[in-house]
Amino acid sequence: MSTDSLEKRYLYKLCANVIGLVLNMVVQGIVPRGLGPKAYGDFTFLSGWFGQLVSFLDTGTSTALYTRLSRRPDEPGLVSFYCCFLVIASLVLLLFVTAAQGLSLGSWLWPGQGLTYVYLGALFALLTWVVQVLNSMADAYGLTVRAEVARLIQRVTGLLLILLLFVSGALNLTTFFYYHYVLLFALGAVFLWIFRERGRLDAVSLRLSAAQAGSHAHQFFAYSHPLFTYSVVGVLTVLFDRWLLQVYGGSVQQGFFGLSYQIAAFSFLFTSAMTPLLTREFSIAHGAADLDQIGLLFQRFVPLFYSIAAYFSCFVALQAGRVVELFGGRSYAEALSAMQIMAFFPVHQTYGQLSGSVFLATGQTALYRNIGVICMLVGLPLTYFLVAPRARMGMDGGASGLAAKMVLLQFVTVNAQIYCNARFLKLSFRRHLWQQFASLGLLLAAAAAATLIVDRALGLHASLIPAFLVAGLLYSTIVAGLVHAAPAPFGLRRQDVSRIETLVAQSMRRRSHDSR
Repeated sequence: MSTDSLEKRYLYKLCANVIGLVLNMVVQGIVPRGLGPKAYGDFTFLSGWFGQLVSFLDTGTSTALYTRLSRRPDEPGLVSFYCCFLVIASLVLLLFVTAAQGLSLGSWLWPGQGLTYVYLGALFALLTWVVQVLNSMADAYGLTVRAEVARLIQRVTGLLLILLLFVSGALNLTTFFYYHYVLLFALGAVFLWIFRERGRLDAVSLRLSAAQAGSHAHQFFAYSHPLFTYSVVGVLTVLFDRWLLQVYGGSVQQGFFGLSYQIAAFSFLFTSAMTPLLTREFSIAHGAADLDQIGLLFQRFVPLFYSIAAYFSCFVALQAGRVVELFGGRSYAEALSAMQIMAFFPVHQTYGQLSGSVFLATGQTALYRNIGVICMLVGLPLTYFLVAPRARMGMDGGASGLAAKMVLLQFVTVNAQIYCNARFLKLSFRRHLWQQFASLGLLLAAAAAATLIVDRALGLHASLIPAFLVAGLLYSTIVAGLVHAAPAPFGLRRQDVSRIETLVAQSMRRRSHDSR
């Protein structure tokens, strides 16, 4: 059965993410305003809390499913086995919520949250998990193109729905949860239809015998059990982070942090398209015992996509005041410092996702676990110090403190991963470390120069959107000049730049010819 090429799959993912970025920017400009800092903070707290609990229940099993489907897409009973696992895990989560409420632990675990919203948050996390699994299955089957078209239609529909809710005055925390349910159910149904239409859900492949179930369970356990400790520590540390912010900062600080996190995530959309595709290629190369190919892919793509993420992050950090006002409005003015710090989170998140995929694709889950666990445990006292009030020996940083902790810890963790991957693949760690600082420094200088020029030319109080767009255009022009002069810090080769410039010139000549 034919599948799409890596280039075609990435192109569709990238295009879908670019369009999705524009649509999400509009949505993010509506939702924080429509809900207000408190309700928006409640949503980010509950969705983040249960999202981490779902990650714990997953324990790397979805990645195991992805890598196995990438290598053996026709393996009998594999999908049926994982569906059973999803049902059991979902029941465990819902029973946990019920038990916590029955034991009167709800007010301690979820401060200031009503029972209805707690269940809504749990269901939202479960549905998101299921749809993410279906999406990764589409990538593993090589059906990325159809899946991305479905995701794009979902995003357009979502924008229309959120506009309808906002204009009609019906946008509140309850309807916002229901809005997500409708979109997730619809997308999941479309994914299942795509699988069935492409012959991936036939009776033979879904048949699961007792022997097959035992074999799958053994293989999933062998892959995922080293990640159990990682998942336990991960969920506890992240829940502690958000819980501590809720206790000492309240829902408003949660709202500030949530807005900063969501805006920062825009920078990750361009590079996240490549993560599952590279993981698939790493898995296939590892199955063929071809470490040279893994090393080639790592050196070719990872520094490049780090620079792409840094390109957006540096501009957002220097334009944080305008960004906060644009997406949140004046009620989120105190989110400025959190936004400036959190803008840098996607930079090493990109490196971490791509570098981490090497560990997962090559079965080095124990090493991946050890690095993550050590770094997360070190981060616990750092969270308390940065978030807790001064009366309790903290810095009273609120959302800004939590953002600073996440950025710092991400940098340390990712570079530990890169060091181990460099040794495994026989690459230069110093080269990758140099590239991080060189590209980030150049992009920060370009963003600072563009911001300074625009602010002086148009004034600090110039019209919001025009000033933002002019600064972005000037920044992009400066960056283009830097890439032409010195492509290496941005993960590019001289021949890559020449090829890009040739393509741009040809495109401009065609447009000029067509306009005549």
